Amino acid sequence: MSSTDQSPPPELYAAREPIFPRRVSGTFRNLKWALMALMLGIYYITPWIRWDRGPNLPDQAVLIDMAGRRFFFFMIEIWPHEFYFVAGLLIMAGLGLFLFTSAVGRVWCGYACPQTVWTDLFILVERWIEGDRNARIRLHRQPWNWEKLIKNGVKWWAWLAIALATGGAWIFYFTDAPTLFYDLIYFQAHPIAYITMGVLTGTTFFFGGFAREQICIYACPWPRIQAAMMDEDTLTIAYRDWRGEPRGKQDVQGNGDCIDCMACVNVCPQGIDIRDGQQLACITCGLCIDACNGVMDKIGKPRDLIGYLALTDELAERAGAPKKSLWRHILRVRTVIYTVLLAGVGIGLIVALFLRVPLDVNVTPIRNPQYVTLSDGSIRNAYDLRLRNMQGDDRVFAVSASSIATFLLAFDGQADLNITVPANQTKTVRLFVTAPLETLAVGAERTDLRLWVMDMGPNGTAVEPLRIHYDTVFYGAEVHDKDNRRGQEKDD
Repeated sequence: MSSTDQSPPPELYAAREPIFPRRVSGTFRNLKWALMALMLGIYYITPWIRWDRGPNLPDQAVLIDMAGRRFFFFMIEIWPHEFYFVAGLLIMAGLGLFLFTSAVGRVWCGYACPQTVWTDLFILVERWIEGDRNARIRLHRQPWNWEKLIKNGVKWWAWLAIALATGGAWIFYFTDAPTLFYDLIYFQAHPIAYITMGVLTGTTFFFGGFAREQICIYACPWPRIQAAMMDEDTLTIAYRDWRGEPRGKQDVQGNGDCIDCMACVNVCPQGIDIRDGQQLACITCGLCIDACNGVMDKIGKPRDLIGYLALTDELAERAGAPKKSLWRHILRVRTVIYTVLLAGVGIGLIVALFLRVPLDVNVTPIRNPQYVTLSDGSIRNAYDLRLRNMQGDDRVFAVSASSIATFLLAFDGQADLNITVPANQTKTVRLFVTAPLETLAVGAERTDLRLWVMDMGPNGTAVEPLRIHYDTVFYGAEVHDKDNRRGQEKDD
């Protein structure tokens, strides 16, 4: 480049070209409509569903109770120490994503991803207000005038209303929905509720209205990970170029079935041309299949010029050999392993759910001091005993101990060993365990101790009390050993 050349340097990044997908009808578009309605309905309606759990518990069917540190899902109640249920559900979600991706590609991205669902909804609103593809392109390219200002204003207000409902619905999962709705309307809610709703409203408005395909291409990591889940038998959307090429008019001899109408490109929400082969931006939504099948029907050509196809099927079709059956694509080693793992985790969670007891016991030894020698020579340890009552009524619990040594139990400031724990609450008491010196094993630095907690029922009248234990240790036996050695030395 000469020193007199004043041309600007080339741009490193191309400016984004807005995508205006054309309306299409067909099997995959109808499936996307149905799933979108189902998932949006579940998301917006679920916080308002009631579920009677009794007088001491919230009646919201699905509630993440941060204050009470519990998660409610209809008849299921998850406490903080049972977080393994949440971890198990996350593992199942990951395995399910691996399973569906290995079987039929990015169906999650094309049908169930929140970015896809809300973008579809925003495009639907945009189409209602501005018209179909050509009308939206014309409106975008024309200079700002009253028509463009009014239509964009109405569209943005509609998007904002959807985004506001989305952010509001999310915070309704964390507290009683009717109460919070009233507080929000009258500006009595906590500032965190308004901040959270504002952040979610803004992100939904921007992601669904403006960023759209850029989230899928640049922000989402899944397009770069999915290749590890796919192989030559994975069904994904492909263009049968051996049937469609060369493109052109149908009255020209030698041309393929593709008439280069661009229908597949015009309906794509990612703005790509599936005829160029597999691309990172493709979300496998199937709209190009519906568009192409519609064109094939009109010109009297066989359907599925664009369709779901595995690499092994492509090789077979090119050679004129029969394809594999659908089940041979789905049921293979990779998918069977994912299915077994998914079912194993699910069955494990169900078994754990039905085998869990409505009582949690935790014992923490007091280390400062580790033990105390009383005036009569006996050794005393102190423990913090925490009882969590996970039932809907107050319960009476009886505490006892078992060990090779003889232990005496007493609570700080309490005459008996029965504790009443209110419904759905946790109570911590100081427990003193005393062992007469002669009962401890000589030379042992610690003695195993098993504490038993028995649920005696609401009024201590349970017919078959629930009984669980907690294993800990009793310190201080080395004192007994030292005293014996001192006595032996005196005798000598």
